[in-house]
Amino acid sequence: MSQHASKMFVATALAVAAVTPAALAAPAEAAESGTTVVSRGVEIPAFYNPPATLPETDGELVRTEPLRLGVGLTIPGIGSLPGTATRVMYKTTDNNGAPAAVTGAYIEPFAAWNGAGDRPLVVVAPGTMGQGDQCSASLGLERPIIFNGRTVSVGYEDIGIYRLLVRGVAVMVTDYVGLGATDRLHTYVDRIDGGHAVLDAARAALRVPDASVTSGSRVALYGYSQGGGATGSASELAATYAPDVNLVAAYVGAPPADLRATALGIDGSALVAALGWTINGLAQSNPELQPILDENLNAKGKAALEDLSTACVGDGIARYPFQRSTAWTTTGESLDDIIEREPEVQAIMADQKLGNQAPQIPVRLATGTQDDIVPHEQSRQLAVDWCAQGAKVTYQAVVLPNLGDGLITNHVTPLLVDQTAAVNWITDRVGGAAAGSNCATLPSQP
Repeated sequence: MSQHASKMFVATALAVAAVTPAALAAPAEAAESGTTVVSRGVEIPAFYNPPATLPETDGELVRTEPLRLGVGLTIPGIGSLPGTATRVMYKTTDNNGAPAAVTGAYIEPFAAWNGAGDRPLVVVAPGTMGQGDQCSASLGLERPIIFNGRTVSVGYEDIGIYRLLVRGVAVMVTDYVGLGATDRLHTYVDRIDGGHAVLDAARAALRVPDASVTSGSRVALYGYSQGGGATGSASELAATYAPDVNLVAAYVGAPPADLRATALGIDGSALVAALGWTINGLAQSNPELQPILDENLNAKGKAALEDLSTACVGDGIARYPFQRSTAWTTTGESLDDIIEREPEVQAIMADQKLGNQAPQIPVRLATGTQDDIVPHEQSRQLAVDWCAQGAKVTYQAVVLPNLGDGLITNHVTPLLVDQTAAVNWITDRVGGAAAGSNCATLPSQP
């Protein structure tokens, strides 16, 4: 790897990506057969093998077990800092209406909740982790850094999670559909899968043994990048899919609201691997895409998609930085060119778009004005669309200088700069404080 690529890899591995995953390679078959799944040299704990039959109720727990936090401290007779973690598997419904197993983690904070009401719950929707099962956020809590010469995974979401825990807020982290659970590929940035996984995580948290959260606990959602897309989708779907969840607010950071616009931003960047994850995921959920892929992808493109199906974000940055999709196609066209001439693909992409229905809860939408990976313009447009439909939106433009085109620094830095404000806003909402809206001033903001 060149020195330039190495710098890019380190910068991104410590931060947050966004965008779009899934896979062409067949997922490893696992379940109650006891099969051991190994992904790029990492043995996935048997816990992550879903059973052959799942519960009927969305959010119902399949199983739980204690989870040792990789960064923490257990003091005999006192407790665990920053909290006591439980690994979970729960049931959701995927975008085709079928049952799916989702893994994640619930963390009971050591700190007391000093706000009004029962201890609140925040569901954390992680940013881009990759597509390999070893990349899941719940494994990242247990093993903050995985590096074995074949794969690199960094649990970068742990920082935001711990900041919520020290405020006495319980946290539920979802791994999404197929990331961690070994029976299928991860449907990265899928609107329905992501939104359902987030909402059912809130339901599952209430069922965790010894959890202090209750049906009266206020619930909020927190996500950036891929996570922002998932919390944005959950915000839109909550009123119809999960009216039983006491949802009060959502932080929607740098959401890939328009996948086609986001794909254009990714192509040729340090995170071009996310194009592969997107294609793989869409093909799994929409089998009618496979003939189109077979016709248009060359051997290099097909090999890249298969390789990326088990890759983490660090692997993708290290192996595919700054490649263009034109190198993956039989005609030398870009993926966007192919989308332009394939109405069926256009329809699938359009169905993934956020902004067609207004959230019934207050949302805080933040986006960096220089973000070129998850383009600022399409994230801002989501705020515009929601405001036009009467939603209560707090829009925050994170104004920073251009830190390098295509280097993902313009995408990652706003997360870090805005994180304190985002955590404060979420904490205020679960504490019962009313949210405002700046929709009226949105036209004058960048």
